[in-house]
Amino acid sequence: MIFMRRITLLLLLLCSSTLMAQQLSGTYVFAERDGQELALDVYYPAAGSPTTLDGIPKPTILYVFGGGFITGSRNDAYMMPWFKLLTEDGYTVVSVDYRLGLKGEKLDFGLFRIVDSAHKVKRAVDMGVEDVFSAVRYIADNREALGIDPANIVISGSSAGAMISLSSELETCTPTVRTAILPDGFRFKGVMSFAGAIMSDTGLPHYEAEPTPQLLFHGDADNAVTYDKISVCKLGFFGSSALVRDVFKKNGYIYNICRYPGHTHDIAGSMEGTWPEQKRFLETNVIRGLRRISDCSIIDPTLPVWQNITLDYIYKQGHAPQE
Repeated sequence: MIFMRRITLLLLLLCSSTLMAQQLSGTYVFAERDGQELALDVYYPAAGSPTTLDGIPKPTILYVFGGGFITGSRNDAYMMPWFKLLTEDGYTVVSVDYRLGLKGEKLDFGLFRIVDSAHKVKRAVDMGVEDVFSAVRYIADNREALGIDPANIVISGSSAGAMISLSSELETCTPTVRTAILPDGFRFKGVMSFAGAIMSDTGLPHYEAEPTPQLLFHGDADNAVTYDKISVCKLGFFGSSALVRDVFKKNGYIYNICRYPGHTHDIAGSMEGTWPEQKRFLETNVIRGLRRISDCSIIDPTLPVWQNITLDYIYKQGHAPQE
């Protein structure tokens, strides 16, 4: 009887793995850098799911994973239930690789090393942005084969991936050498950031063109990716609250921010639990193009709570947050 139970369990696990694998429609290498092949995975909408709203095509969600720039991958298991939510609601998902610019580094954010460490983080973000832009170029060059409209992409990321996503949007508005690879006039249709921030070495982030609508999720007790800001001279780490207060509000930009009192970096892994807010943002701000602005504090006991992860924990000990 015990043997049969084990066989039954094994069969169930195999079936589950097969169903999971069937969600992945294709893997494509889009670049090679530093001896590393960078690939993207495509997950198309589930059969019969609504791929339009009011006759308007739903966007593709381009996802950038988290892991402190030292770990993580485009197909981490914890993301799959969220990908399933998206594809069952008619969205295509593209999950991308990027180089882990801080892998092997042990940073020190103490008084005497913080500037050097901040520069290293900025370089890691820039590498990630460069890789994401290469993925966008690949999608644009292969739009017919992939069936993806490069003019209808929402970029989204968690933790380190959220930092890359926010910086990618900033650079499409304020061009840099990295934006040269993008199609002419390229813009994202929206940004969804799960515990993200912008690392800047030129002071407060400045957008030459109005940024696309942004949806920011952040715990107000986050000690890994700051909720507000940390700055030393022109070096700054600008979290969701600081971006809204000091940039978006002052310039009349469109934003939606969900603040989670008492939450730490756990919001970086709360994609499933925050789906209702994502759905409203995607349908209202992105698809219908309405200039909806929201600023809310959410107390949700169903969301997971992590230990209080700090930068020292991640980089001095060599541990990355486990989303």
